[in-house]
Amino acid sequence: MIWGTTYLVTTELLPPGRPLLAAAVRALPAGLVLVLVTRRLPRGDWWWRALVLGALNIGVFFALLFVAAYRLPGGVAATIGAIQPLLAAGLAAGLLGERMSARTAIAGIAGVAGVSLLVLRAGARLDGLGVAAAVGGAVVMATGVVLSKRWPSPAPLLATTGWQLTAGGLLLLPVTLVVEGAPPAALTAGNLAGYAYLAVIGSALAYALWFRGIRELSPTNVTFLGLLSPLVATVLGWLALDQRLTVLQGVGGLVILGALVAGQLRGGGGARRPTVVTRARNTAVPGREPGMSAGGAPAAPVEREPASSVN
Repeated sequence: MIWGTTYLVTTELLPPGRPLLAAAVRALPAGLVLVLVTRRLPRGDWWWRALVLGALNIGVFFALLFVAAYRLPGGVAATIGAIQPLLAAGLAAGLLGERMSARTAIAGIAGVAGVSLLVLRAGARLDGLGVAAAVGGAVVMATGVVLSKRWPSPAPLLATTGWQLTAGGLLLLPVTLVVEGAPPAALTAGNLAGYAYLAVIGSALAYALWFRGIRELSPTNVTFLGLLSPLVATVLGWLALDQRLTVLQGVGGLVILGALVAGQLRGGGGARRPTVVTRARNTAVPGREPGMSAGGAPAAPVEREPASSVN
């Protein structure tokens, strides 16, 4: 829902024609601040994993997103982006062993249909490069979500968020300077307020919540929540910009909400949840307290039922 406010902030507060600058400002300062606050750097494999995840979730995704935004009408780009739940479901089935149910497939198709009714306009033009960028953006974002679940970070949530925002911002910075040149010499108070909102709320807060959701829930179901973004953007356009809503858009909004709810129901696309049974052994391990795992963390319960997905 926070990401649904990006369109309003960008159009009303930011200087025109600088989308990559907006992306870099969203990512890099917020990431550096989180790294400084948490005082935690990646270790071992997490140097390259943070770079890969930062590229997928932020750097490459933002770049493709803005190419699509420039070359396609917003409705076309949003409709193509709505395929993310279906892509995530397919990737999760292959990489995480999650079951892709018929309900997930139907909800995913309904989500695409709902977004198209909400934002797609008759006579919208298509551009080959723009379509490729939009599809690529959906693929890299879905891949980033699934890999974030496959590679659970050992660090606190804010530190992991900072790593990815910093990595993505560092990738975006040279591209921004080459494509758009140096930042504007003069920025208004409104410009600064818009950039601050995108960095603090749209990135630091929103991505921390997003990665928290990925840790706790099925990546397939998490991506269904992304359907809220075009819905919120449309509602804000109606409330703040006096944009007119049609009956078909209202139907599209209801279809989106129905698909989102269907995607959250248990069995709608979550991972297989077998009961995990661990038999306790009485073997003493030198240097380890009873009830502690090899890493020094509390050992798993003897028998537990994995938490059900609620998204």
